[in-house]
Amino acid sequence: MRNIKFTLPVSRCLLPVLLLVLQASCTSLQQKAQTQFNTGEYQLAIASYSKLLENEPDNSEANFYIAESYRLSNRIEKATEYYEKVNEADATFDSQYHKGKSLKGKGEYEAAKEAFEAAKTLTMDDEKIALANKEIQNIDAIANITPIWPNHELENFTLLNTSGLDYAPVLSENQLFFTSSRGARGMYTGSGQGYTRLFKTRADGINVDVQGVQTLTEFQNESGLNQGAIAISPDGNRIVYARGNSNRKGDLPEVSLFSSTFNGSGFTQPAFMGVNGEPEYWNSTPAFSPDGETLYFASNRPGGYGGTDLYKATKMASGNFGAGVNLGPEVNTPGNEMFPRPLANGEFYFSSDGHPGFGKLDLFVYKEVEGQNKIVNLGPNFNSVADDFGIFFTKYPEEGFITSNREGGKGDDDIYFFKDMTPAPKVVNVMLNVVTKTIAENGEEEILPQVRVMLYDDKNETVDGDLSSQSGRLRFPLEPDENYSIIASKTGYFTKSIPYTTIGKTPAEEDLIQDVTNISLDTTIVLDQLILERAIVLENIYYDLDKADIRPDAAIELDKLVKILKDNPGIRIELSSHTDARATDAYNDDLSQRRAESAVAYIVSQGIAADRLEAKGYGERQLIIENAQTEEEHQINRRTEFKVIEITE
Repeated sequence: MRNIKFTLPVSRCLLPVLLLVLQASCTSLQQKAQTQFNTGEYQLAIASYSKLLENEPDNSEANFYIAESYRLSNRIEKATEYYEKVNEADATFDSQYHKGKSLKGKGEYEAAKEAFEAAKTLTMDDEKIALANKEIQNIDAIANITPIWPNHELENFTLLNTSGLDYAPVLSENQLFFTSSRGARGMYTGSGQGYTRLFKTRADGINVDVQGVQTLTEFQNESGLNQGAIAISPDGNRIVYARGNSNRKGDLPEVSLFSSTFNGSGFTQPAFMGVNGEPEYWNSTPAFSPDGETLYFASNRPGGYGGTDLYKATKMASGNFGAGVNLGPEVNTPGNEMFPRPLANGEFYFSSDGHPGFGKLDLFVYKEVEGQNKIVNLGPNFNSVADDFGIFFTKYPEEGFITSNREGGKGDDDIYFFKDMTPAPKVVNVMLNVVTKTIAENGEEEILPQVRVMLYDDKNETVDGDLSSQSGRLRFPLEPDENYSIIASKTGYFTKSIPYTTIGKTPAEEDLIQDVTNISLDTTIVLDQLILERAIVLENIYYDLDKADIRPDAAIELDKLVKILKDNPGIRIELSSHTDARATDAYNDDLSQRRAESAVAYIVSQGIAADRLEAKGYGERQLIIENAQTEEEHQINRRTEFKVIEITE
């Protein structure tokens, strides 16, 4: 706790002359309350000032100091009613500003904004006005806070917690270390809680042996002191923890960091650390970097940006840590930052009441978002209007602990564990049934066995492959919403490649009912026999009258031939053009030759080597229907064909 001294205004504990004895008693009580407040005995000060209010419920001074006592003992949400009784003449920026913080700590955001606005009217200090404006902006930003892990859920560790304080657990070598006021001897007069000590028990992740909790065995807890948050070095050989709040004469009054190291036979007696700087400043909530070379902690030393700031100190050759370095304004604010937690992936977790949050301390992470380092609130499934702090991951990011004094807990500060409760994704199994066939002499399809069928993904990498069975069948497992290509080949047949997609062929995820859904798809691949000199008609190859230009509709059909040539790189073909018999022989020979050459030129333009192609115009010399009479018969004679003239592979 910090001891913040205030100058007491002129007493308003004035009574009628007939009550001079009571006046003397009131004055004595007020002096006692003032002394208790000034020495940081806030719980005692609350009790003393409350006695004054029994006779003077509207005593502005007493209400103010009760409010301040709650604020300085981290119970600012209880201060609202007392700030509200500070009369208009005594109201200051600080009383209205902290009233706003108190209201925010209860989730009364609109009333809090009104208090911050009122605070601005009570000062000419630009820095204080900016402070109030920042609080208003933070409240406005609450509506935009979303969970970074929407399916993470918190649960109070009721079997581990007590009715007092239980907070800041850390796991090291299957031992859970934490701070608790259980079994306390004596009350800390700053908060009214029992003095806290360090405890440990066995744990496997978030599974904790709640029956085996014992006080720390590495060294002895000090009596009459608060032992605070603890940090264990990654190698387990160093313990750093916070200790303070002593009322003993000659002892350190503030909270400071102490260190104990393992010397081979046991841990040394904890020693005051040099990173504390001057002993009158508050230093607490330590944490090691993942490599153990840096110590992070919170401090209210001068030169920071607000109440308590986060600092880091680097280990020196001696093994001690050097001077603390402020983490800067990206992390620190005019409010309070504490409980740092650096991770090996570069993410930095901490708690703050200065960044946009729901109330008092919220959990935040400083990490890279879309190429920029940003502070991100963990969201409403982690944070509340109360204090939420001390995150520790036992399995990043799925499991771990936090501490919170939110409503509904077992005590004051309680330990909570969190788990990723994202439901297991529903599984869709897609099976593609392939049948391989060919065209029989009678023009009908028939089964073609022992065809090699290869499956490739959209990056042209092999996914699967096999020979079709004697019944021409085989199966491939596919992924939903993916594109594939299938290549089928067999000696004596044209190799064929076809695209295949599962996009749109499986139910949408939101429509799935069962945990596992099996989808069966079917496709048939028909291979044509590869026979030398056998003509194959290219359907729908049309030309404009008396022209040899390739029309767009003809290009579509020629692209099919391009694909055949690409699928079968070992063949050479003759591409022939035929006319009907309605012009002279010479004219038809010339026209068909130009058309054949035009078709070949188009195919070459699509990436096929010219030496794999021969253009031949037959004119009307190879009519299919002699003496054609109808336009349909003439059209049959006007055709484009190809035939394989050489197989080089």
